[in-house]
Amino acid sequence: MRFQSPRGTQDILPTQVHAWQHLEAAFREVSSQFGYREIRTPMFEETEVFTRTSGDTSDIVTKQMYTFMDKGDRSITLRPEGTAPVMRSVLQHNLCPAGNVLRLSYVIPFFRYERPQKGRYRQAHQFGLELVGSSAPTADAEIIEATALFYRTIGLDVTVSLNSIGRDETRAKYRTVVLEHFAAYLADQAEELRAKAESNPLRLLDIKDPAAKELLADLPPITDYLEDASKAEFDTLQGLLTEAGIPYRLEPSIVRGLDYYTGTVFEIESSLLGAQSSLCGGGRYDGLVQQLGGPAMPAVGVGMGIERMLIALEESGRVPDARRPSAYIVSPTPDVAAEGRALARELRAGGQSVEIALEPASMKSQLRQAVASRAKFALILGPDEVAAGTVQVRDLDAGSQMTVARAEVSAAL
Repeated sequence: MRFQSPRGTQDILPTQVHAWQHLEAAFREVSSQFGYREIRTPMFEETEVFTRTSGDTSDIVTKQMYTFMDKGDRSITLRPEGTAPVMRSVLQHNLCPAGNVLRLSYVIPFFRYERPQKGRYRQAHQFGLELVGSSAPTADAEIIEATALFYRTIGLDVTVSLNSIGRDETRAKYRTVVLEHFAAYLADQAEELRAKAESNPLRLLDIKDPAAKELLADLPPITDYLEDASKAEFDTLQGLLTEAGIPYRLEPSIVRGLDYYTGTVFEIESSLLGAQSSLCGGGRYDGLVQQLGGPAMPAVGVGMGIERMLIALEESGRVPDARRPSAYIVSPTPDVAAEGRALARELRAGGQSVEIALEPASMKSQLRQAVASRAKFALILGPDEVAAGTVQVRDLDAGSQMTVARAEVSAAL
């Protein structure tokens, strides 16, 4: 076939959509329980929204963004992540005046030009939560607790991996430590990696090269360099997670891939995903609004990849079954077709999902269509049934059949 979906994208087919809808409904239910309200931002933004916040030398900015010049000669980028557009909107519309707390949720597609692999696409999808206006550890704990509850709601057991990268002074001090520790290693690396390390040495903590990973074993954790306030906040957060019954472990290598993170950073993992066990990640980003030209505004959030949670659900056998039509109406002769349509309207008005043959066909042909539709029941309505005021109700799973009064069909389904 000549035309196919672009590489790194997928069609979500009718047989698959139910699982997505199930996750979306669960996410909206849990987020609303915590008081989060949904926000919808454009699929594309001015490129500077991302270059200012994600870091000029980050992989997202240098390799993965879909960027183009529009007809007004403006640089536009398809969003590669959800937080920066949401915070741009918060700033533009003054959604969180000083002293207020704002809870936002979103369900979005996002776009990154990267090598497609299992659970990783060039157009992927994400749930997100952003809590704006509070610097308290209780805000960090709420984001993690809401996320963990969502995963429990859909049937996934998860573990939180936790770190803190502290305030500006901590990170400045630790950057020097990291650069000194990796100096000999970096001397033998390509200019691109050296430039990235110089721009943000903390990225070396997340490097995949085995030689670099060996060096990480001897690197003191950033938590050893936390100033007193950050250490107290991190200790408080751990206590809050224990109080909520959320299992966690400290993981000093977590820094996240975006430069806007400050303070708490975390990932949530599922053993069902194997070596690439991360389901989602997030953290605190108190300086992001200032990077967009606004006032100081503390915030913490999380982004949850939908494709990866679907993989975990498939591995655990917990993908929900697709909703089936309640009934398929078989009205095999033209003179009773109108009665069949009338019955369909009545049942639909009562909340039933009903399909019906669109053109006259034999009973055998229509019963084949009923089976193909995956309906639970075939409702057979021929001239004899119309005259008697009855309907033949055939259970397509069990193969049994019974005669039911027309007025009692809905109750029989």
